[in-house]
Amino acid sequence: MIAAAATLATAAALTAATAATAPAAADTGYTWDNVEVVGGGFVPGIVFNQSEPGLAYARTDIGGAYRWNPSTERWVPILDHVGWDDWSHSGVVSIATDPVDPDRVYAATGTYTNDWDPNNGAIKRSDDRGETWRTTELPFKLGGNMPGRGMGERLAVDPNDNSVLYFGAPSGHGLWRSTDHGATWAEVGNFPNPGNYVADPSDPGGYSGDNQGVVWVTFDPGSASAGQVTQDVYVGVADKENTVYRSTDGGSTWERVPGQPTGFLAQKGVLDHENGQLYIATSDTGGPYDGSDGEVWRYDVAGGSWTEITPPENDGFEYGFSGLAVDRQDPDTIMVVSQLLWWPDIRVFRSTDRGATWSQLWEFAGYPDRTLRYELDHSGAPWLDFNKQPNPPEPSPKLGWMTQSLEIDPFDSDRMMYGTGATVYGSDNLTEWDSGGTIDIEVRAQGLEETAVQDLMSPPSGPPLVSGLGDIGGFVHEDLDVVPDSMFDAPFHGNTRSVDFAELAPATMVRVGEAVDGEVDSHIGVSTSSGSSWWAGQEPSGVTGAGTVAVNADGSRVLWSPDGTGVHHSTTLGSSWTASTGVPAGARVEADRVDPDTFYAVAGGGFYTSTDGGATFTESAAAGLPAEGNVRFGAVPGHEGDVWLAGGAPGGAYGMWRSTDAGATFTRIADVDEGDSVGFGKAAPGGSYPAVYTSSRINGVRGIFRSDDAGETWTRVNDDRHQWAWTGAAITGDPRVYGRVYVGTNGRGIIVGDLAEQPAPDPSGEPSPDPSGEPSGEPSPDPDAACSVSYTVTGEWQGGFQGQVDVTNTGDALVDGWELEWAFPGDQRIGQAWGAEVTQDGADVTASNAGWNGHIVPGGTVGFGFLGTGGAGAGPDGFVLNGQECSTS
Repeated sequence: MIAAAATLATAAALTAATAATAPAAADTGYTWDNVEVVGGGFVPGIVFNQSEPGLAYARTDIGGAYRWNPSTERWVPILDHVGWDDWSHSGVVSIATDPVDPDRVYAATGTYTNDWDPNNGAIKRSDDRGETWRTTELPFKLGGNMPGRGMGERLAVDPNDNSVLYFGAPSGHGLWRSTDHGATWAEVGNFPNPGNYVADPSDPGGYSGDNQGVVWVTFDPGSASAGQVTQDVYVGVADKENTVYRSTDGGSTWERVPGQPTGFLAQKGVLDHENGQLYIATSDTGGPYDGSDGEVWRYDVAGGSWTEITPPENDGFEYGFSGLAVDRQDPDTIMVVSQLLWWPDIRVFRSTDRGATWSQLWEFAGYPDRTLRYELDHSGAPWLDFNKQPNPPEPSPKLGWMTQSLEIDPFDSDRMMYGTGATVYGSDNLTEWDSGGTIDIEVRAQGLEETAVQDLMSPPSGPPLVSGLGDIGGFVHEDLDVVPDSMFDAPFHGNTRSVDFAELAPATMVRVGEAVDGEVDSHIGVSTSSGSSWWAGQEPSGVTGAGTVAVNADGSRVLWSPDGTGVHHSTTLGSSWTASTGVPAGARVEADRVDPDTFYAVAGGGFYTSTDGGATFTESAAAGLPAEGNVRFGAVPGHEGDVWLAGGAPGGAYGMWRSTDAGATFTRIADVDEGDSVGFGKAAPGGSYPAVYTSSRINGVRGIFRSDDAGETWTRVNDDRHQWAWTGAAITGDPRVYGRVYVGTNGRGIIVGDLAEQPAPDPSGEPSPDPSGEPSGEPSPDPDAACSVSYTVTGEWQGGFQGQVDVTNTGDALVDGWELEWAFPGDQRIGQAWGAEVTQDGADVTASNAGWNGHIVPGGTVGFGFLGTGGAGAGPDGFVLNGQECSTS
């Protein structure tokens, strides 16, 4: 039995507000953090609050959103509550911070506008800076990871009447407005243009086939007084002939701004309200991967005239413009960036006279030499050089690419931040540029973890973790709290798909991967030094992609199932290969962790075993395994022939299975409704079987789970505040630290969970075989009781156990502060607890709420956990909440 998880509901259509994201139903006794990589993905938007210094937000395309903490100079994740079913709400297409009430923040979420995404988009709203959220579902999808995602911001708060918000929608859905702080939304029916730009009209329904729509909104705060609806509103549209619209009557009517430039899309629109100047940065595409032409223009609001102020390009490079910013302390100063310039590096321009003249962050000083107005310190993420040496005029690391957001702190002219395709950079001495000095640029992505994890492994010696990641290859993590110096090299893989080590000789490691674009020297890398150095293995003929790889228990054989050809084995650590027989091409492969002669493979619902080092395979007679969906499996360290398999798809076989005879037979794990990944870690104190970890749906609850008794019982170790969207790619425990689990996410990096306190390594005392006292009859449930308690033993070992208590308010009134009392029937003693303050006097236990979970709304549940000694024995006979007897369940 496990505690039920609270869910984040959405409004039906657009007419009702939802409840705020509840605090965790139970503090699980875990602490959660990221393995430090720093960045690793595209940051398309950074937004500063206009009324509170130091308050800023960043959005990512697949990895949620973040709030800047100025005291620590780190980003704090604010959308980790997004779960498995609403995974696409971790893609953020726009974010807005309220200039009237800085506690309010809004996020427009959704990842794809095509059928890759099963969910409609949503507008999330928070009145506590992203600590909790309410959600309103939209009647269409949003594209946080679609082309054009760096344009914006699409979402904006009226700076005079902050109950009013506008949102520019994609896919021809037009302009939308809320008048109740984002709780409900309606289309602005008289807005004349929903956009018409499509990146690739020949790709209807595909990734590049959507109308990019209405792309930014900006207000003129001087056109109304505080508390009144702002009258002058400007809107950018993805239409090359009609790209800027305005209303001068608070949105009652709209018109195309006369005289505007044509032929390009206005990616950004920024208003200098002090001087009445609207600036637009344009490009021939919506980006972020392309764009070869564009212009910059200034519109005089009072005079109604447009002036082209495009920075001169004297070197023949071609690019569009984005990343437009106005210095609010000196609004004559503006900056703009080339949206995309792969070689030699992006262009960054600055003007102190409204665009009449410009200077550049770098210029040629006789090819290939360059004069730089900056010094770039990338020590905050040393891997940003991508293992490349400078090749003048191309630097390494670069200033960036896909630079669609550059922002100047509205309270500090010296502070700038901008997003790239891999990180956030920033400067604190920006005005040195204007006096001919050099500005210092540093990594400002600390806390922002955006990698997509493909595979993970934690060997019993050497580095605690090795990762396979999308876009940036992966790392050997010598210290979980320190950014690695460099990503995998020799061979370099942009995407690492599969990693493995030899269980009995863990210094031997293998990995397979491929390029993000182009070719690789080899799709396989081999190391015999715990990943401190690698070499490129040879490839069988016909290899087109990475596939999966395994190395046997003693490191003498490698089994590889690459794309493009069949399964092969090597007895020479990848210098030569022989085709394996009896196993389908494309099978997923793993190695037994004890027997060096045994490998396993799974494909199409069949399970295959080799007992001759991968040369030949025999299909198991086991039936009922998943034939569709993502299937992950692994063998148990220290237990020969012990294999766990998780995977499947709704509508078919979907769950978790275990074999103890090398795959000859499998038994389904009954409690697992939907299994998606499985891994192993150090056994619980006093135990001999490794802890089993999984991202699964167990007894109706989605989460990250641990079992200390080979799947007999499961403990959910995450909570509803820590879900990280989709977590099905990879999970592993740590063989050296009990309770530690590494979770792979699709855009929130590598999550590491640890027990807040380790249980005693050698619990004293044996459980009493005959607890004193017998319960006197069955408790009589009170039909009028206003509370219900569930008491569950979630784990047990010699001399100790772990318990979970969930309290449900079954009455009609709010419980404002609670105290729960019970008596143990035996010699149970609580040693430590989480989620409640617990005291014990003899057999009598009193648990009082923690500071954050004192309220139990009608129908709501709170819970807490504890570690006990003396054996689990029989549970309490009854519970009393605030003096009232509760029913039990």
